[in-house]
Amino acid sequence: MREGAEVADSSSETQRKLTTIFSADVQDYTRLMGADEEGTLDTLKRYRDRMSRLIEAHGGRVVNTWGDGLIAEFPSVVEAVRAAVDVQNELAGLNAARPADGRMLFRIGINLGDVIVEGSDIYGDGVNIAARLQAQAPAGGVVISNTVYDQVRNKVAVGFDFLGPLTVKNVAEAVPSYAVRIGEGDAARATGGDAHAAGSPSGAAAQSTGPGPSAGGRGGLVAGVLSGQNAGQSPDQRRNLAVLGVIAVALVVINTLTWHGVFWAAWPLLALAYVAAMRWAHLQDRFDARLVALAISALGLIGINLLSWHGTFWAIWPLLAIAVVGGLRWARRG
Repeated sequence: MREGAEVADSSSETQRKLTTIFSADVQDYTRLMGADEEGTLDTLKRYRDRMSRLIEAHGGRVVNTWGDGLIAEFPSVVEAVRAAVDVQNELAGLNAARPADGRMLFRIGINLGDVIVEGSDIYGDGVNIAARLQAQAPAGGVVISNTVYDQVRNKVAVGFDFLGPLTVKNVAEAVPSYAVRIGEGDAARATGGDAHAAGSPSGAAAQSTGPGPSAGGRGGLVAGVLSGQNAGQSPDQRRNLAVLGVIAVALVVINTLTWHGVFWAAWPLLALAYVAAMRWAHLQDRFDARLVALAISALGLIGINLLSWHGTFWAIWPLLAIAVVGGLRWARRG
């Protein structure tokens, strides 16, 4: 009976899994809250909503949020790093419209490690290391562990700077860490994907010869962050929009070459225009993204009504509903 009891106890142990942990928090959050509590909380919500959407778009899951912090996990290491780069690029665009002392800059740390799973939460050294990497990152920057670097160095169009070993409390061995050079996708791609392989522990001395604006180390990270803030859309975002444009041109050409008196390409072109416009609404930072999305939906309905015209402007009713929702949204913001 004793042996049977031991087997039952072992089968009830907490589950573990290997995952990619994404940890983020706000630099100088206490100062921002002291200057403007309500404004800071509103900005934090908007920025974290953008971050959550990008995390989900890259296949990740937000595990938990607290204060100014956020923990997410990804089944793909590559997508975790891509999400981090997209997040910093998009938030840099939002911050560009704000005064220097009111910008909300996030620090991000990413680690691939073993974690304990309890319900929807994750715990353990893997999470602690991600949080420690995040604390090492500068405002607007991304720092990754060597386990992440080994998986992404030839698969993500960014460069890396080796920062050296990182000591983590309750972890026996120091964790080698790397800074992600945001905004250097073209340079990284031109050199075969890993523009800064010389930044590894075995080749740190060669960092000064790698492409990019710095000689390596933290100086390279700061320069990378500054260039990333001016980078605008990420390479993935630009590629997605370019693909939509190519598809639209191809549809027009096919319709023209197979012309039988009907411009059938109008329908797929309308759908592509809607997708591209919604993508733009998500990326732009001048206007309320939800109000812009409502306006695009209204234009889409008008387009559908016109393309299927039978003498009745039926779109007036859904347009009225959209106008009411948009008005309520605007009133709440005011």
